[in-house]
Amino acid sequence: MLTPDTQKDSNTLNLVKLFCNCVLRFEVKGIIAYKLVFSVLVVFLFLVNASFALYIPLDNYLISCGSSQNITFQGHTYIPDSQYSSLVSQTGDSIVAISNSSVVPFPIYQSARIFTQKASYTFEIEQEGRHWVRLYFYPVPNSDHDLNSSVITVVADEFVLLSNFTFRNYNGLYMFKEYAINVTSVTLTLTFIPSNGSITFVNAIEVVSMPDELFIDQALALNPPAPFSGLSELAFETVYRLNVGGPLVNAQNDTLGRTWESDMKYLHMNSSVTIVSVSPSTIKYPAGVTPETAPNWVYATADAMGDANVADSNFNITWVFPVDPNFSYFIRVHFCDIISKSLNSLLFNLFINTDIALGNLDLSSLTNDLAVPYYKDFVSNVSAGSETLTVSVGPDTMADITNATLSGLEIMKISNALKSFDGFSSAVSLLPNSPSNKKKMGLVAGFIGAIAAIALVGLCYCCFVGRNSKSTQQGRPLLSLPSLYGNFQTMSMMSTTSHKSATASCISLSSINLGRIFTFQEIQDACNKFDERLLLGVGGFGRVYKGTLDNGTNVAVKRGNASSEQGIAEFRTEIDMLSKLRHRHLVSLIGYCDERSEMILVYECMSNGPLRSHLYGTDLPPLSWKQRLEICIGSARGLHYLHTGASQSIIHRDVKTTNILLDDNFVAKVADFGLSKTGPSLDQTHVSTAVKGSFGYLDPEYFRRQQLTEKSDVYSFGVVLMEVLCSRPALNPALPRDQVNIAEWAMNWQKKGMLDKIIDQKLIGNVNSASLKKFGETAEKCLAEYGVDRPSMGDVLWNLEYALQLQETASSALMEPEDSSTNHIIGIQLTPQNFDNGLHMTDEGTSATNDDDAGHASTSVVFSELVNPHAR
Repeated sequence: MLTPDTQKDSNTLNLVKLFCNCVLRFEVKGIIAYKLVFSVLVVFLFLVNASFALYIPLDNYLISCGSSQNITFQGHTYIPDSQYSSLVSQTGDSIVAISNSSVVPFPIYQSARIFTQKASYTFEIEQEGRHWVRLYFYPVPNSDHDLNSSVITVVADEFVLLSNFTFRNYNGLYMFKEYAINVTSVTLTLTFIPSNGSITFVNAIEVVSMPDELFIDQALALNPPAPFSGLSELAFETVYRLNVGGPLVNAQNDTLGRTWESDMKYLHMNSSVTIVSVSPSTIKYPAGVTPETAPNWVYATADAMGDANVADSNFNITWVFPVDPNFSYFIRVHFCDIISKSLNSLLFNLFINTDIALGNLDLSSLTNDLAVPYYKDFVSNVSAGSETLTVSVGPDTMADITNATLSGLEIMKISNALKSFDGFSSAVSLLPNSPSNKKKMGLVAGFIGAIAAIALVGLCYCCFVGRNSKSTQQGRPLLSLPSLYGNFQTMSMMSTTSHKSATASCISLSSINLGRIFTFQEIQDACNKFDERLLLGVGGFGRVYKGTLDNGTNVAVKRGNASSEQGIAEFRTEIDMLSKLRHRHLVSLIGYCDERSEMILVYECMSNGPLRSHLYGTDLPPLSWKQRLEICIGSARGLHYLHTGASQSIIHRDVKTTNILLDDNFVAKVADFGLSKTGPSLDQTHVSTAVKGSFGYLDPEYFRRQQLTEKSDVYSFGVVLMEVLCSRPALNPALPRDQVNIAEWAMNWQKKGMLDKIIDQKLIGNVNSASLKKFGETAEKCLAEYGVDRPSMGDVLWNLEYALQLQETASSALMEPEDSSTNHIIGIQLTPQNFDNGLHMTDEGTSATNDDDAGHASTSVVFSELVNPHAR
């Protein structure tokens, strides 16, 4: 970070460079215009002495496309692109459209440059580093072209900014886009590509350099918390920039030309805040924070806690933002304590989604004064099952003053693995003939050629082995999964149009009976070419569609997303795990497809969807207490089988209510094995592995020590039990601090013996007290802090069956027992605990490895995870 003195030196150096550039560029017939140079020098000296914080960008292109004259907008002058011929190289046929219509929203939109073929602007770059790239679009009325129907694709060097955008599908009159791109060469090229024989256009362009220190290379990643580096290699798109507690701050009042909008429309509850403001002149910038970080107009206003008319005063202020769930986001929060009267009196927490981003935050201890700006950067994804990103501040329970504050907020979309902000397009695919991409394409072609050669050798080897093998191995060759996204081997050896999946290639996954291998054509036919009307949901792996096979079987089709955080590892794990497992309470894998660079999984269709949707968030009829117990028992049986039914235990690692699916008879099945892990061997106590799972369900001991055991699944299942009982999410940052985490909150009531006070309102009066007591005790044991204190899934299963028997006995009016011992009640026949060789408790008197359920593979409806696991 720069100190004020070094910042002054840096800005002075910028001004010197600007002055030198003026001297070098302004020549009139070979003679330097001395009067002009003298005028520039006077201005230069004035600026140096006037304000050390003023940033003068070395690159400052403000272009009005298609205009014949200068245009002034928000205090800045935009020059016609036709006058930039010496600095901007524009290629491709173009047409100028100018409108004098009164409906033009701002002067910047009154003209446009229309391109009938691919065209580009090439900007000379004086200062390498981050640059703002701002694009203005408004379909100017034109008699020759309907700009509303134009299809716009924009590429900036290696980054795809827009792909196939059209105003036909846009709910707005005009569009402004802002990107932050790290330019590492002497030029920046913006290419506009018409799509599908259409045209494209742009109204105005800005390419402006920014201070190097504005975005550093690191931030704090959440889920789980860890340093995140490498931001300089990524591009950002501004999605939201808020002046919290204040009015609109436009580009004219920001030293970097940014716009800060009011936060009011994003507040979850407007009545929960009090707006606080001071004079901007009272803001005291510390070392490392300047007006370029955020203007004093932003730090001089804030939201603080108001009267939210709630029972508990320890609530959170929450802002909710619709976002694209398929991307990660750079989040910068701005604080300035303008509400405190003294130091060390304000202590609060910051939440991003369901994660504690900053805990016990005392601004004055960081800044040593009041009214001093402070900011922090984070990288996060959206919450599981959501298309929104939430930011919350709330008081710490240890604070003397119940309050929290926020001054500003910036949310930026981060470019994906394809260096794109929009879909699956990449610059390489859109601009294959560009010099930089030809080299990349050559490398890719060479790589594919090498893969094809290896595949050919493998094919010959398999055919040779197949002819000489005396065993019945036809259709059962070696396991082979794609080393990249998609299986080049399978692609090179399987027909994608003619032959059916029953005749798989010899280097397919069918070698170990992994189910049916589908061709991509079969998948398309089953899903009606991925008709959006058949979309069941969007998850971390990709989109999920309902499909119908050629034999009439309904299936759920999970299609991998190339930009997803999950990929080949989860694809392989899911297939590998489910190929070994068959149980009535585990979702069945029907088959897969790995051709045409696709990763697609086909599951039995679970018609009643995830358990969570029957607990809250939908209008579905509520489940009875008996139904909930039966669902919990079925899930426990599935997990018990995972832990004990195979030759080596399997730990699910992502047990939650979205991964428990219900068929048409409400039979529960555990789903989503993408994170599953083989358990410890007999001579081990745990498996050491990186933490994966979903926040709110994570075993705290596993999170702290990165040591995974079957008891980690038991803890997660304990959270599920409380979720089933209370019908609320595992984490809800919109609630008061002591209620955010359901495990902590419910355990407090359980320990007081008052669990009945927090059960789902729809269950009141319908739950037998003894059944509830046994259920609560079971959940409490599951949620023990240390794994050694938790029961096995077999013990959990037995106790849940006991709770169900208590409920059924009460329902039949035979008796309503008060279970004081929790061991046995006269008159109730209990299911005995049977043990197999003293090692594994069996299910209903049968061997765990020979469970009647194990061979049952019913075909019923939606597979695993329709939502993105938050902590992946």
